[in-house]
Amino acid sequence: MKKLFYLILGVIGIFLLQGCGAYSFSGISISPETKTFQVNFFQNQSARVIPGADQTFTNQLQDLILNQTNLNLVSADGDIVYEGEIVEDRVSPNTATSAITAAQNRLTISVNVRFYDTNDPKQDLEQRFSFFFDYPASSSEDSVRDEAIQIIYERITQDVFNATLAKW
Repeated sequence: MKKLFYLILGVIGIFLLQGCGAYSFSGISISPETKTFQVNFFQNQSARVIPGADQTFTNQLQDLILNQTNLNLVSADGDIVYEGEIVEDRVSPNTATSAITAAQNRLTISVNVRFYDTNDPKQDLEQRFSFFFDYPASSSEDSVRDEAIQIIYERITQDVFNATLAKW
């Protein structure tokens, strides 16, 4: 009798889930015609050019989209296209000590992103995304830069993804 109950409950559950229509648990909103994406190189046009930072950002954005969608990466003629540039990379004092010296510094990176959806041009977007990393002034920027870049780019790429595909 219990098996029959669970079987009926399972069948009802399946019908209810099918009735909900197409839903993505990741919240991604992509038209069914969209099969490919393209990420053009994000050139570093900030006043401070750190070697490799532009390639790192481009790769992280590609990896994020590959890991969170079923889209295929192409080098040209993608159904959706990301392009832009790194427009800010600066270090500034964030907090001061009683001796009027910096106790903490802030690395801020901003990226201008243009998003094009060839299947739905109404979704096109141009927006600036920015994030920061605070570190003790006693540490050199070189000693924390790799960690800072990882954290900043992870946040910016997730914000880009949410704004363009998840529509958050």
